[in-house]
Amino acid sequence: MRKIVLYSLVSLDGVAENPDQFVFEFDETMDANLADVIGSQDTVLLGRRQYEEWASYWPTAEHEPFASFINSVPKYVFTSAPLPAGWTNTTVVPSDTVEFVRDLKNGAGGEIGVHGSLSLARSLLAAGLIDQIRLVVYPTLAGSGRKLLDDAKAVQKLKLQRAESTPSGGLLLDYEFARP
Repeated sequence: MRKIVLYSLVSLDGVAENPDQFVFEFDETMDANLADVIGSQDTVLLGRRQYEEWASYWPTAEHEPFASFINSVPKYVFTSAPLPAGWTNTTVVPSDTVEFVRDLKNGAGGEIGVHGSLSLARSLLAAGLIDQIRLVVYPTLAGSGRKLLDDAKAVQKLKLQRAESTPSGGLLLDYEFARP
């Protein structure tokens, strides 16, 4: 069974929306962490908003290693409407999100990444499909914006796998769900 890994940049007050507004420096430790996260992923799940934002930026971006990764990896985009632009290796998934992801998870392959895509991340968390959360907590207070974990419906226990500080004052926190 494949593992689904949620990777997110969050402010200290939990905001995950528009991290470019509160992450002012992506240091070498954060870069190495991102390389580690994507190194075992061979599939990415995106919501429509995240797709539209990234499809206009990443195809010509040079920020490595993410640019090469996101441009070449198979991407599944969850939307009921046609996508405006063709981005390499993109498949639209108009069907039931949870059922599709469950089937994908039960198939062969490496880890499945969820990057950004707050609504999608929340629905997968609620369905119990996320296996690991890898956070980069940046030392800023964003003040406003959508939070990653804003609408949890029930208590879910997690196990800390790693906590590491970065030169810019951020924290890298990796958690796995403590499921029987």
